[in-house]
Amino acid sequence: MSKLKRCSRCVLPETHETITFNDEGVCNICNQHKYKKSNIDWDAKKTQLTELIEQYRGKYDYDCLIPFSGGKDSTWTLYYLVKEYGLKPLVVRFDHGFLRPGVLDSSTKVFRELGVDVHHFTPNWKIVQKLMLQSFLEKGDFCWHCHTGIFAYPMWVAINYQIPLVFWGEPSAEYTAYYTYEQVEEVDEKRFSRFVNLGISAEDMLVRLEGLVEERDLKPFSYPPLRMLKKLKYRSVCLGSFIPWDVKKQYAIIQKELGWKGDAVENVPPGYEYEKIECHFQGVRDFIKYIKRGYTRPAHLASLDIRNDRLTREEGMKLVNTYENKRPPSLELFLEFVGLTEEEFWEVAQSHG
Repeated sequence: MSKLKRCSRCVLPETHETITFNDEGVCNICNQHKYKKSNIDWDAKKTQLTELIEQYRGKYDYDCLIPFSGGKDSTWTLYYLVKEYGLKPLVVRFDHGFLRPGVLDSSTKVFRELGVDVHHFTPNWKIVQKLMLQSFLEKGDFCWHCHTGIFAYPMWVAINYQIPLVFWGEPSAEYTAYYTYEQVEEVDEKRFSRFVNLGISAEDMLVRLEGLVEERDLKPFSYPPLRMLKKLKYRSVCLGSFIPWDVKKQYAIIQKELGWKGDAVENVPPGYEYEKIECHFQGVRDFIKYIKRGYTRPAHLASLDIRNDRLTREEGMKLVNTYENKRPPSLELFLEFVGLTEEEFWEVAQSHG
């Protein structure tokens, strides 16, 4: 791949989704962060959050539903809503099948410390294998089952338990330009189809797998019908639309208050032990991204710290050059799981570049 054009302020390259550059070479994501710091009335946003919560508090078996991976963002969301507002949430975890032992241990501590009810769901391993292979072959991304399940399954739980208020964590405006900070980011079917499901619905996947799975097998990965959600009178929003999101500050708080622990992740630089600790195959996913787009997680992490004045651009590029484009040890395990040779892996990954 030829040398990538990068933002003149952060280190995101031209292959980053939704990115554009102004005449000074500064990317739109950096300009969104500048807007976030200087133009948003966060006190007014917090008032909106309080008003939203009070519409639902005490009227149902649970005040809200919180989808929970066990990572830094969902842990902060749970901590904040319980501690700041005293809510009684139902915590819903969609277990993609590759949770690290450390995140499971930390989650147990968090649940006990905060005193919350937890709904934990793990889909059929045999189905997961088929979905991973199919989405990798078709899109060069084996995480279809994970991302669709994480965003769709909790909505089915909300319907079944009659919990209309759903809180997610960080807004996508932290990372991309699909949405801006000016609006409350609704986590709905439009968002799901826009950048979660890779353009493949559960119905599409049923056709792709040609009788290897049944329609009911794919329900956890399908978004509920809008008529059912409207009947529930649901609101599904990002907490980060109402409070300023700062990962490093939030990590320090949940580490101190809840005993939440980070972990070492393949090719994630030291000092970012809070990042993407939920999955054994995160290193493989990042490696595929490098093959396809020429950059990966260190560029994302460095860019966030540059925008928050914690890192210079020169230091950011040093992280990129040191930690990107490394073959992850977990690749062997991944290939065994989905039944591919390394030669086949490279052929598929490069075909989606």
